[in-house]
Amino acid sequence: MRFLISGIVLLLVCGCVAEEKVPLADGTAVPLSQWEGRWLVINYWAEWCGPCRDEIPELNELHAERAATGMVVLGVNYDGLVQPKLGEVIGRMDIKFPTLLKDPEPTYGYGRPEQLPVTVLINPAREVHRVLIGPQTASALLAAAAP
Repeated sequence: MRFLISGIVLLLVCGCVAEEKVPLADGTAVPLSQWEGRWLVINYWAEWCGPCRDEIPELNELHAERAATGMVVLGVNYDGLVQPKLGEVIGRMDIKFPTLLKDPEPTYGYGRPEQLPVTVLINPAREVHRVLIGPQTASALLAAAAP
């Protein structure tokens, strides 16, 4: 038993344990540590949702301006589309922020959205800060992230 525990400790110390990665629609996978200490803005969207289409430019802007400094916008396709259809829809909607392949709701437990658009703010401590229903602007999301 002592050898087993020593082996596990050694793996942890040398970093040999693979870090969990989140798969994205663009075919990449991002290590969770990349978003450590940042606000996550998780936006549920669908192509058939007019208000979703209206808020995409605001979300693109917010992600472009804040991703490097502490706020990352992540999309979730409400309809659960898969590639190649998902990529086609992302292109048509001109979504420039990462889209998750798996719904993060089970991780955070805020409940599956029943209407669209819905935006969930996850604080840097990885807690649900707010669940916002309806289209959002960049300034409204920044204000909602304030304590």
